[in-house]
Amino acid sequence: MDDAMKCPLCGSEHVYQDGSLWTCPECAHEWNPDQAAAEAGSAGEDSIRDAHGTVLANGDAVTVIKDLKVKGSSLVVKGGTKVKNIRLVDSTDGHNLDCKIDGIGAMTLKSEFVRKA
Repeated sequence: MDDAMKCPLCGSEHVYQDGSLWTCPECAHEWNPDQAAAEAGSAGEDSIRDAHGTVLANGDAVTVIKDLKVKGSSLVVKGGTKVKNIRLVDSTDGHNLDCKIDGIGAMTLKSEFVRKA
């Protein structure tokens, strides 16, 4: 089965066609492959997206969606913390947002744990 027949959210191969839409029985995501291809072409392959799939850009404000422990410290970034003026970076470990959090300082976050504010 080719990559076009996998769920774009969870990667499941158990998808089926329902009319003009494809449906994933594991995560209940529905998508139109023609529309998804057009959106991917306009947004770019290398775009960084938040937990809800919204494309992020430099200077955006985001909100942390869950409590995150700070490695090497007893500090915790609480869910609901608003972070302003993020910077997108390329990284191999998945931490693709550079930011400064009040009370904690400069750090990197994974985009999967934030949503655009």
